[in-house]
Amino acid sequence: MSPDDFKALFRGHPGGVAVITADDGRGPVALTATSVSSVSAEPPLLIFSVSSLSSATPTIVAADTIVVHLLDAHDLDVARLASTSGVDRFADPANWSRLPTGEPVYNGVRAWVRCAIINRMEAGGSTVIAAHALQSSIARDVDPGDHGDALVYHNRTWHRLGDHSRLD
Repeated sequence: MSPDDFKALFRGHPGGVAVITADDGRGPVALTATSVSSVSAEPPLLIFSVSSLSSATPTIVAADTIVVHLLDAHDLDVARLASTSGVDRFADPANWSRLPTGEPVYNGVRAWVRCAIINRMEAGGSTVIAAHALQSSIARDVDPGDHGDALVYHNRTWHRLGDHSRLD
């Protein structure tokens, strides 16, 4: 299968939007990801992948801990910021802070989870990272069955899930 065919295949598969932040001692980095998935509740594990093309990847891969921000539509500015090349994603100190453990975290997002990286696997032009959830914060919880203004990325466009998108 060609790379273009593979990309076309996944353009039609929406993904939840997250931002990964890390600082391995060289300064904070951030990137937007749609590859975050829960793996296990006991122990609490998640995975995601980072492209070797991203300038943030070397820092994320080298870090011992990271923060995964799970976004909703109210966090679109954070998603856009972390997906824009060539900008200082931490230029505005009002947008972010550091956890007591040192990791950079964006303020006011729906939820974040601080994780310890437990495994890295090279896969094509990406690195798949497995992480153990250590600490979390939920600013805007989602009730069971509620759409919660979820932010998804589909066919190169941001979307908000809502009652209009409910099928049952």
